[in-house]
Amino acid sequence: MARIVVYDSGVGGLTIYQQLRQRLEPNSAQHSLVFVSDNAAYPYGTKADAELISRVSSTAQAIVDSYQPDMLVVACNTASTLALQTLRDQLECEVVGVVPAIKPAAQISQTKMIGLLATPATIERDYTRQLINDFAQQCQLINVGSSDLVEMAEAKLAGHSIDHSRLSDILQPFIDSANLDVLVLACTHFPLLAEEIGDVFYSNKRSVSLVDSGDAIARRVLSLAGSKANYFDKTNELDAIASFTDVGSIDSGLVRYLKSQGFVNVQQLIVE
Repeated sequence: MARIVVYDSGVGGLTIYQQLRQRLEPNSAQHSLVFVSDNAAYPYGTKADAELISRVSSTAQAIVDSYQPDMLVVACNTASTLALQTLRDQLECEVVGVVPAIKPAAQISQTKMIGLLATPATIERDYTRQLINDFAQQCQLINVGSSDLVEMAEAKLAGHSIDHSRLSDILQPFIDSANLDVLVLACTHFPLLAEEIGDVFYSNKRSVSLVDSGDAIARRVLSLAGSKANYFDKTNELDAIASFTDVGSIDSGLVRYLKSQGFVNVQQLIVE
């Protein structure tokens, strides 16, 4: 039985949580799944590297101390591309990161022109550049870094309206690239806006494939959980918990959304 914690700075990690939930459903009694948001330090994408590494390290340790997971899924591209090795060195549990889906995007692109939509920090990471060098040398990439989209995704889950004009402005460099046929959503928040993003391309008479890491990460997590099943002996008592580092700031609309997704308990995680 695997106890798995999905961790993000905001609610973007819910896209990974939902993918895992779908794949776990046939064997849900064999796993315990918890979602943790470090919303007290949100957003991660605007923080300096040293500050972010320190925060991610302390938050991850608090998660391990509180929930004793067998596996920690860092459901944040910004954190994963910077602090993944630090966490693997620090923690005894398995650590799985989420990184931009550049490899699959390069594989499916017919025109070899790919869009990379991420936070500004993820765009600038050496890790991201290495992924491009390793898997997309034959492709031309159009990079757009946006923190506004993160805010939009958070607002959408809380039941607030999306500024479609602002969304169109952010996506304009991709619209202007006539041969672009694949767009990488390189932030776990962005799949929450997939419908709105698709509408912008449709209104501009464009068709693109949207690619994210959610399904691949879910398959990786379940593969690891299956291969180490003999080591997992914890109970299912933590299933359907959502934990936040700042419960007081949670929008009531988000609480309603969490309940609609089957979360039965909202807790506070204290980070020293």
